[in-house]
Amino acid sequence: MEGKIKGNRFKKMMKSDDFKQKLYTFGFVILLLIVWQIASTKVGIPLLLPTPKSTFTEFYSNITNSQVMTNIGITMSRVVKGWLIAVLVGVPIGMAMGLSKIFEGILGGVVNSLRQIPMMAWVPLSIIWLGIGEGPTLFMIALNGVFQVIMNTSSGVASIDKDYYNAAKSMGASKGSTFINVVVPASTPHILVGARLAIGAGWMSVI
Repeated sequence: MEGKIKGNRFKKMMKSDDFKQKLYTFGFVILLLIVWQIASTKVGIPLLLPTPKSTFTEFYSNITNSQVMTNIGITMSRVVKGWLIAVLVGVPIGMAMGLSKIFEGILGGVVNSLRQIPMMAWVPLSIIWLGIGEGPTLFMIALNGVFQVIMNTSSGVASIDKDYYNAAKSMGASKGSTFINVVVPASTPHILVGARLAIGAGWMSVI
């Protein structure tokens, strides 16, 4: 009886969409490794296209190297610091732009103009302004992420239905209470999206 129950569970697991998705992913990875191995063998130049085995061997060698891990830790700390700066600066600006048409008119054009400038164009300026060291790196990481946070936060605040504001006013809520209980919860998903995009942009800045 117990074996039959386990068999039924196994059949249900095999038919589930989640299991099928994992199976497809595993099959794709195996296929990719096979193609990689064939291609690297055909090329025959390890410097141009190394084999999967040599790549994984080198990867293991690097992650067990204390110096490499120390450098990775330094890089990650810089990314986190720059990301925090981007969030701390971007969220208030995005909130202001989303809540006030005056701020939107003043800052909207400036933000949209600055975010069109290629990141590489900021590199010499960051070195001139902040010198050589960690300063320019943090500046570039924060700058590359702050626009993501600003735009998503502003969009989230501006998209809040006016009925929520009217409901809060009808219950006698003050502006501060409305901000805390309506604006912040409603815009949080957009803020989190902006923060997620910002940390991805920060990694690209490091590279």
